[in-house]
Amino acid sequence: MLALLHTSPVHVPVFDALRDEAHPELELRHLVDEELLDRARAAGPEAVAHDVRVRLGEAVATGARAVLCTCSTIGSVAEASAGRAGVPVLRVDRPMAGAAVAAGPRVAVLAALASTLGPTRALVEEEARRAGRPVEVRTLLVEGAWDRFAAGDPAGYARRVADAADAVTGADVIVLAQASTAPAERLTTTAVPVLSSPRTGLAAGAAAARDGRWRPRPRGGGWDR
Repeated sequence: MLALLHTSPVHVPVFDALRDEAHPELELRHLVDEELLDRARAAGPEAVAHDVRVRLGEAVATGARAVLCTCSTIGSVAEASAGRAGVPVLRVDRPMAGAAVAAGPRVAVLAALASTLGPTRALVEEEARRAGRPVEVRTLLVEGAWDRFAAGDPAGYARRVADAADAVTGADVIVLAQASTAPAERLTTTAVPVLSSPRTGLAAGAAAARDGRWRPRPRGGGWDR
């Protein structure tokens, strides 16, 4: 069983649909805690580290063989708790970051929340170091997009993000930093590759739950293939 730690209930049907499409035999358990994101935005991701560990413990206690954190803002905190959890703990955006680094050195990161930009930049730079590739990361906040999300307007939210992606110049690849922005990928018209995290993140989580492909890094914090 793969547990998914969400900070919004909107992710539940998205990942259920991806599971049905690509991993029909995978059992999912969804843990939704919106307060984690609220607090992380206000005080930084480390402010919720203890509560993330508690939620991971709950997942393991109910049979999870791996946990996938779908929130980019707290993804690094979740990964860092893997050693204590005793099972692979993955952040949904790591496979996407690896693909971005492989696509070219000029990476544009788009997010609807400022709190996501720093963690995603750090992740892309980390993946570039692991791959031994140069990278130049530019972060862009999509103004007004989160207001659409908070107002329950997913179509307007995706449209704003897609428009922002189409306006990007001087990039080899565009990264949609938040799982919630994935629908914008289908709306873009830019010739620049646009990457989102849910599909590849779930595939990595499924592999970890099935056969433990991901292992703790020697220096602790997170899991490697």
